[in-house]
Amino acid sequence: MKLQSSPSKEGAYIIVVGNEKGGSGKSTSAMHVIVSLLKRNFQVAVIDLDARQKSLARYLENRKEYGDKHNLRLSMPDVYVLPRAEEGTAKEMAADENQRFSAVLEQAKANSDFVLIDCPGSDTNLSRQAHAVADTLITPVNDSFVDVDLLAKVNPDTYEVEKLSLYSEMVWEARKTRAIADRGTIDWVVMRNRTSALDAKNKRRVHATLQKLQKRVSFRYVAGLGERVIYRELFPKGLTLVDFREAQEEKMTMSHVAARQEIRRLMDDLQLPGWTEAAVVAAE
Repeated sequence: MKLQSSPSKEGAYIIVVGNEKGGSGKSTSAMHVIVSLLKRNFQVAVIDLDARQKSLARYLENRKEYGDKHNLRLSMPDVYVLPRAEEGTAKEMAADENQRFSAVLEQAKANSDFVLIDCPGSDTNLSRQAHAVADTLITPVNDSFVDVDLLAKVNPDTYEVEKLSLYSEMVWEARKTRAIADRGTIDWVVMRNRTSALDAKNKRRVHATLQKLQKRVSFRYVAGLGERVIYRELFPKGLTLVDFREAQEEKMTMSHVAARQEIRRLMDDLQLPGWTEAAVVAAE
């Protein structure tokens, strides 16, 4: 299903998943977005910029191996892994990375409706290049002020936002770069991940702080994925809750059903082009 319109000048819609902190469920979130799109018959390409860890690329490798081993018809995206430059001056390495990133991106966009780029949990030149071409930027954060600090410094007594973080400033620069390049805009979505089902004062404070911060920094704050064991258990098989039935897994529990509802809600909240129409004609 080819998208009829996209904010991206070249047609394919670019989703970037990024922050500068690990452990926020970035790869799990990215994988569920990818498979959700594949289930709607969209053509998807994936670029993993973390060539050292390759968490997302390994997740997809597990998916292919498990599907082949058990004779399952699991949808797969095109996958590219782009390593950082390691030789030359800083200027030469940056130029090499920029050239290779542009080439891989053009190749990924050629036959895709969506290109999802997974960034490493650190500030790198390749990560900045990816942020600057995003149509939608997804930043998962944990239910903790340690992760809120990624976005802004918070007063320890009043929990009011005092100043923006380096990452928020980087996203601001990416937005300016994108606007200059093609007058495009970046829809920044911050999703609170790994939330506990139990109520707690810290949980409410984090929620209130993110609500205030979204107006100041101009992002959309949405609910992400809860803290569920099933998300971690599916990684070795390369599976997601989206293709649970096709994978012939054990009987779904109430936790599994709740997780699938989380994923559906997240995909609706992302407001990706063509998603609503595709969901009507290709329901699960």
